[in-house]
Amino acid sequence: MAQPIRLLPTALIMAGLGGALLSSSILAAATLLAAIAGLVFIKNKTLQKTGWDTPKELRLLHFAFWFFVLVSAFSWVMEGFDYEGGKTLGTHARLILFWPLVVALTVAGFRARHLFLTTALVALSTLAALLIALATDYQNTGELLNTRFGAGINPISFGNLALLGGALALVGGSYFARTGRAATAFAVFGLGTAAITIAMLSGTRSNLIALPVLLALLLPLVGRKLRAAGIVIVALVSLAFLLSNDRMHRSIESAIGDAPLDSGIEIRLELWQLAADMFMEHPWTGVGLGGYSSYIEALAESHPEHAYLKDCCTGHAHNDLLNNAATSGIPGALSWVFLIFIPLVIFARNLFNSHHPSAHIAVAGTMVSAGYLLFGITEATFNRSLFLTFYLLAIASLASALFTELHASCFRQRKVKVSATIIAKNEEDHIADCLKSARLVADEIIVLDSGSSDRTADIAREYADVVEVTDWPGFGIQKQRALEKASGDWVLSLDADERITPELAREINHHLADPDADAYKLPWAVTIYGKRLDFGRSGRAPLRLFRREGVSFSDALVHERILIPEGRKTRTLRGRLTHYTHRDFGHSLEKSAKYAWLGAMEKHRRGKKTRTMIYPTLRGLMTFVQVYFIRFGFLDGAVGYLTAMTYAQVTFNKYAGLWTLGRSQSDTFHE
Repeated sequence: MAQPIRLLPTALIMAGLGGALLSSSILAAATLLAAIAGLVFIKNKTLQKTGWDTPKELRLLHFAFWFFVLVSAFSWVMEGFDYEGGKTLGTHARLILFWPLVVALTVAGFRARHLFLTTALVALSTLAALLIALATDYQNTGELLNTRFGAGINPISFGNLALLGGALALVGGSYFARTGRAATAFAVFGLGTAAITIAMLSGTRSNLIALPVLLALLLPLVGRKLRAAGIVIVALVSLAFLLSNDRMHRSIESAIGDAPLDSGIEIRLELWQLAADMFMEHPWTGVGLGGYSSYIEALAESHPEHAYLKDCCTGHAHNDLLNNAATSGIPGALSWVFLIFIPLVIFARNLFNSHHPSAHIAVAGTMVSAGYLLFGITEATFNRSLFLTFYLLAIASLASALFTELHASCFRQRKVKVSATIIAKNEEDHIADCLKSARLVADEIIVLDSGSSDRTADIAREYADVVEVTDWPGFGIQKQRALEKASGDWVLSLDADERITPELAREINHHLADPDADAYKLPWAVTIYGKRLDFGRSGRAPLRLFRREGVSFSDALVHERILIPEGRKTRTLRGRLTHYTHRDFGHSLEKSAKYAWLGAMEKHRRGKKTRTMIYPTLRGLMTFVQVYFIRFGFLDGAVGYLTAMTYAQVTFNKYAGLWTLGRSQSDTFHE
């Protein structure tokens, strides 16, 4: 694809976010055009042609954005297609552009340097907005200081986004300093500091709540020895801005003294109570997207003492969570939680990444989600098109840049010897591919065949260094036998139906160039019926890679454990360990029954009991809920549902089998 077309999304995102505070139309147009480019790339399958392995975290983010829109659409339908609700839905519907935006930016190769130049533009536009206002709207600086500065838009929106842009620019300054671009770093630091100062001219109280949190998020980017000093600096800066804000001063004095509360706070407290009342009256559906406005208007007309609400507060409840709960009930509250906390958790998990570009992006992403969480205390940010579109474009940009940088971060080669150990029986369909993938990270491959009746052992000899045929003593003992034959400093323990993906191989080799842990968990990607599952049962990350010294396997018949000496550090890698659990549904039934019975016998051997059939039933139900809902198995479609049902059945059969073993023992005793 022509290079200018590939670079277009980057230019659009830089223009959109950079110009957001100068004109919301620039932000909206850039978002739409970048999304259109993404749709073209999706249609042409541009990423698939490059072998792009979709990160499951991006799928989870995509769900969060779509779920918010679906809940809003459902709420609008339930209220009868209200006109005001339709306008709100139109604002929310922009969130469906998340995936095209991510695709466009990934194709464009959007990286950390592009992201942090964009944050510098956000801060620069804040400064430009102030200079334009001074030249056109104010007689002198004193007049500016005596008003709530909003650059021609709502002072709350301007203040919050200017503060966030300034904080992001500080992260950008740190990034450029870390990469040796001192002049750029100095300029971006200056722009960030200016943007934060200008943001405070808006007189927005939520800025003073968010400021210390945003500044504290810079601390992971400094050395541990400097963090204590950083905490002091954050406290002093926050205190200085607090003391300079008269509105916040008065609010604090009112809160701790006898003076009446500020009218703005009193109104918000009243609105929050009204929103809570609406939610309690309609907990499952809410009052509808337009129902909140109708409720406030009706209240103002029927109660003259509330007439003022009609002039100021019919649009939303000035609190994101309460507003969504009031308008869309429990699903609305949940959709807001997903929209804020899924990005927050994904970015926060990479705050201390040893790869500096990834760590800086993670800090910036955490800032955006945390900022919106705090701004949403006193404002319904997702009901304002500027706020919502900025969040959409910012999260899409940050997510795309993060996973592009994480992919590029693994480039070193391992410096230790690795032995791969595999136990197998009648796995001629799997063993060759398993051993080929193991060779991507292993210097030595050891296979123990447990008396296969097919060609498993013969095929293994073509790829492995050591192949032995043995009896079958159980999973734990057999894996311990294989471990004892390993000579490498590190051991990779695989099952024959597992594969090391090229992405995971790069990551393993990179970490073993200079190990930052003593053992690593490798996230599963269960693959059955032609589909790779990213969630549900794939939510697990079994321990597979470890230093050999002092490690052993438990002697369990099934679901053996790797026993790591106390005090050793364990980390979880990002790459996927593909797990081909079943050849077909018949094999699934056969294997599930086998594992359930072995699990029952293992628990019985350890003296476990279940006295009634209620317990197996409840455990089966809990397994389904965990796999399908808590681990988001529903995102894997029909196969995800079938998998959840299968594992629920296995759990039920295991404990039902334990119940039968207990009865058999009881019958023998009575005889």
